[in-house]
Amino acid sequence: MRIDIATLFPEMCEAVLSTSIIGRARKAGFIEVYCHNIRDFSVDKHQRVDFAPYGGGNGMLMQADPIYRCYEHVCEEACSKPFVIYMSPQGAVLNQALAVDFAENYEHLFLICGHYEGIDERIIEEIVDKEVSIGDYVLTGGELGALVLTDAVGRLCDGVLSEDVCFEDESHYSGLLEYPQYTRPQVWHGREVPAVLLSGNHKMIADWRHEQAVKRTMEKRPDMLKKEK
Repeated sequence: MRIDIATLFPEMCEAVLSTSIIGRARKAGFIEVYCHNIRDFSVDKHQRVDFAPYGGGNGMLMQADPIYRCYEHVCEEACSKPFVIYMSPQGAVLNQALAVDFAENYEHLFLICGHYEGIDERIIEEIVDKEVSIGDYVLTGGELGALVLTDAVGRLCDGVLSEDVCFEDESHYSGLLEYPQYTRPQVWHGREVPAVLLSGNHKMIADWRHEQAVKRTMEKRPDMLKKEK
């Protein structure tokens, strides 16, 4: 999997994506992630990438051309046409099913991070395949959304986690929230680890975990159970 991020703040993205699981996976070659500064593709001598919108209005709008030049550069460098995602509050809300779809069906993603008042509509019409949001709220720019999407998709790629079970038991993957988990000590502040987890009976443990997952989902996110129906 290769993910290219077009942004005005590549150092912000690198600071996050060079650490933890994704950072280790990049170093090991299990996933490729590249952060591109859109200003590097501006033909303006001051590397300007924004202007006031036609028709008036508050704020500035990112121009189509620098983003397109960045896209062309990535296509040429990778020798492939990526699936293009624009991080937008108007997009489909990112969930686990969407992350799985990206991980399983696309080898190359190109993420566009908008800023200011957004980007020229023509770049969306020209190259964007899907708009994606990480929630029903507005952020200063698309970088945080791109980081969330990269992490959610990247950890599903082969080799990034030690085993598939590392994510298959997690919240949302199976349509349920994850069951409660415990580690040492056996008793903490008077609270004991459930006896079934100490029994060594794998079937009983599996049944208990499933029951707890259903119970927790019903209590915290009943909307998820409605979706399953």
